[in-house]
Amino acid sequence: MTPQQRAQRSADTMWASDQASQALGMEIKHIAPGHATLTMPVRDDMLNGHGICHGGMIFTLADSAFAFACNTYNMLTVAQQNQITYLTPGQPGELLTATATETARQGRSGTYDVTVTGADNRQIALFRGLSRTIQGTHFDEDAE
Repeated sequence: MTPQQRAQRSADTMWASDQASQALGMEIKHIAPGHATLTMPVRDDMLNGHGICHGGMIFTLADSAFAFACNTYNMLTVAQQNQITYLTPGQPGELLTATATETARQGRSGTYDVTVTGADNRQIALFRGLSRTIQGTHFDEDAE
């Protein structure tokens, strides 16, 4: 199995059970070892009292991209710590894109940076996720 095949199969397995990301209209656009790109449309039910995308929705999109990126090695990996900086608001009807990139991976720990952009490629938010690998895999590679 190639690293790309492992990454794709891990993502497919996770996606099948990820009801939260699916319910928010997210789509996986790209998966590669240590990388993931997801999109999410800003729906009316995602707007806050200012009429812009609720920060929690932006965080959730970034967190999902982070999750898919850090789980591309067929090892169960969870968030250890996350932080986000909001730069500009997401607008109603806009398609947001979260691009996650692995910046470091050593032992059971990883660091991933996620940039959330708007339809015009402006930066909406910057997210950093720290991951921790736990026991288990997404699928049995020996059964291949």
